[in-house]
Amino acid sequence: MRYLPITDKERREMLAKIGANSVEDLFSPLPKNVLLKKELNLPDAKSEMEIEKEMKNLGRKNKGAEMLSFLGGGCYRHYSPSIVDQLLLRSEFYTAYTPYQSEVSQGTLQVIFEFQTMISNLFGMDVANASMYDGATAAAEAVMMASKASKKGKKVLIASTMNPQYIATIKTYTEFLVEKIDMLNMDSITGRISESEFAKIDDETICVIFQYPNYFGVIEDLQKIAAKTKEKGAMLIPVVAEATSLGILATPGDLDADIAVGEGQAFGLPLNFGGPGVGLFTCKEKLSRKMPGRLIGQTLDKNGNKCYVLTLSAREQHIKREKATSNICSNQGLMATAASMYLAAMGKNGLKEVALMNLKRAEYLKKKIASETSCKLAFSGHTYNEFTILVPGSADSVLKELEKDGILGGIPASKYYPELDNAMIVNTTEVHTYEELDRFAAALKKAAGGAK
Repeated sequence: MRYLPITDKERREMLAKIGANSVEDLFSPLPKNVLLKKELNLPDAKSEMEIEKEMKNLGRKNKGAEMLSFLGGGCYRHYSPSIVDQLLLRSEFYTAYTPYQSEVSQGTLQVIFEFQTMISNLFGMDVANASMYDGATAAAEAVMMASKASKKGKKVLIASTMNPQYIATIKTYTEFLVEKIDMLNMDSITGRISESEFAKIDDETICVIFQYPNYFGVIEDLQKIAAKTKEKGAMLIPVVAEATSLGILATPGDLDADIAVGEGQAFGLPLNFGGPGVGLFTCKEKLSRKMPGRLIGQTLDKNGNKCYVLTLSAREQHIKREKATSNICSNQGLMATAASMYLAAMGKNGLKEVALMNLKRAEYLKKKIASETSCKLAFSGHTYNEFTILVPGSADSVLKELEKDGILGGIPASKYYPELDNAMIVNTTEVHTYEELDRFAAALKKAAGGAK
């Protein structure tokens, strides 16, 4: 980005235009006792070249960027083809915001229309919106939508195996909207929702929301959850926090989901210290008018040319507030554009190939850890590219030892589950080479105190 401060001449011209003698005049309506009476304690201005050097020096302090990482937990390191970043620089796409005068921005509208189409196909659902902020807010909006659309029930059931940040976001959003929130607890053997918990799904249930693969990396028993939910007439809301998994796993549409949401960060978006991401939101067609956000449609102009328009936007800025489906005012449009470009570049076969690479690497690492270290797998349930292991002693201490070897070994489960002090969640994707997986297993063997 260019560093272009205004000149004194430009400042004088602007002041003259608005009829002010000085910048201080702009603040004259403010009470004198709230004004700062001294200069801010800021360093002297630097040139563009000096600023670049300063930022590079600050960047070198981020040692984690140079380490071999196996972190996941909702934010995943995947390879993005260079075409994505290059295309994002084109002027018809290069905006981080959804435009208010939508129809003027045909390039933006076209890419969002294609984004909606690809996400609908990926999820196997009828309709997808133009995206949400992230997976957590999409999950919360899904529960809000279900509670408004449902004509029965008072209770929302949330799987305890869902990402704890998603659970917290749902509870915050729905605190004064839902009468009761209950949890579907985990089976300590499989790492899935316990089958005994299905009895909680009753005639009072508005919806059941769960994640697959779940926070511990385990794939839930999808058919059983779906069958029990449908049996009681509740809405089924699957959450997919690792979207590349849909390259090989059953889609929400296969489960007859009513609403399905997820996080699309894996589709061409860098980690960026945890954000921004892009929330994916889909539903059945009959629910589309209750969906938050906006829908872009394709039509013809008066000359018969194909064009794109803002078809539906039931947001509080456009219609009566009491009739609005959500107060979501925007989305991170640039993130949705990047995800669209990634999916278009990869195609159906490419995404399947990425998913299989993830699965194979995770299975390789699981077997290596189980056979060559003193650690063991925490759960028996099937996994995708993330899994949980149990280490001798504290997971925190093992992770600190791994850091000494330049490895970010995973997430300590005790951060949200204090009873799992010896558990750590490990993620591997297509970016890891098998040599790096071997290096991790060897370092873990040393850090955990030797082989079996």
